[in-house]
Amino acid sequence: MPPISVLLKPASGSCNMHCDYCFYKDEASKRDVPFYGTMSEDTLKNVIRRTLPRAEGTASYAFQGGEPTLRGLDFYQKVLEYQKQYNKNHVRIHNAIQTNGVLLDDAWCSFFHDNHFLVGLSVDGIQETHEKYRHLPDGASSYASITRAAELLRKHDVDFNILTVVTKEVASHIEEIWEYYLAQDWYWHQYIPCMDPLGADEHSSEYSLTPEQYGLFLIKLFDLWNQSLHTSFPVSIRTIDNWLDILLGFLPEACDQCGMCSIQYVVEADGSVFPCDFYMMDPYLLGNFNRDRLDAIDAKRDQIGFVSGSRNDLVQCKRCPYHYLCRGGCRRNRELPDGSLDLYRFCSSMKIFFDARLPELKQIAKDVQDAGRN
Repeated sequence: MPPISVLLKPASGSCNMHCDYCFYKDEASKRDVPFYGTMSEDTLKNVIRRTLPRAEGTASYAFQGGEPTLRGLDFYQKVLEYQKQYNKNHVRIHNAIQTNGVLLDDAWCSFFHDNHFLVGLSVDGIQETHEKYRHLPDGASSYASITRAAELLRKHDVDFNILTVVTKEVASHIEEIWEYYLAQDWYWHQYIPCMDPLGADEHSSEYSLTPEQYGLFLIKLFDLWNQSLHTSFPVSIRTIDNWLDILLGFLPEACDQCGMCSIQYVVEADGSVFPCDFYMMDPYLLGNFNRDRLDAIDAKRDQIGFVSGSRNDLVQCKRCPYHYLCRGGCRRNRELPDGSLDLYRFCSSMKIFFDARLPELKQIAKDVQDAGRN
């Protein structure tokens, strides 16, 4: 077995914040069982005992939601206990959690530091853009919780990055957002284009991001990133880092930049397993870790053709001069309402960006390569 990647939703879709664009709430509403409660310790144990002994080299466990901190700190203490118990092959274990930061306090942040959790903090730019679509139930400022959480994470020397969903508002304010992020000493960024609801007409939502907006956003983002390379604190942007890896002859680590889906185990609170966070719906159910072994779950993934069917074989993509970098994009962003796969929703965005900045990106890759030889 290769390294194993497991994504758990210990609080299912439960959340203490409402985000207008939440793709998971949209997915869950289309299942027979929209909400699976909270993950029991027995289910957690079964997830780890059926996956960790099969890993070679590394095993990655990530916790998302909903809001995963709603499951409570004791649950994550049990995570460590079971990982220690079932790590028979002595593989390296990586733990990560994605959070809105509302519940973080000194106890949480001390735990993250002491146990080497990587924390992803969800922040949609400056207060104006963040609070446009992210709301607390009581109407209080959702941005205040972000700034407080970031201060606590820094106080406890926790490794954390910033995850930003790119709405049309974020795209149009990226220079101001960038300036703010750097003023906060936030140097590890992820930017994910906002998704429309499943089955909805493209660009029909208030927060929808058009391909032109995203392409121009990528140009501005690249220019800001490029400027940072000449400072004492160069910024890491996951998408650009992966493009550089491809140009340098390495495989990208981000599945949406691989050209086809990767093998993942995404686990609901009741132990149900799905092949991807964007496909946690009944037709894609692979099994349940409370009753099924890993081999049976893998066989089900093969049976429904999830990975093989995600391969981008479109002729117009293969003829595109940027295909080797774009790879056709995430499957979810290629899927039509009838389930068939078409061109990447942001195909024209990639062309806008690479037309404008690929020579510079290639030069940076060459500089990196030359520096490594010296």
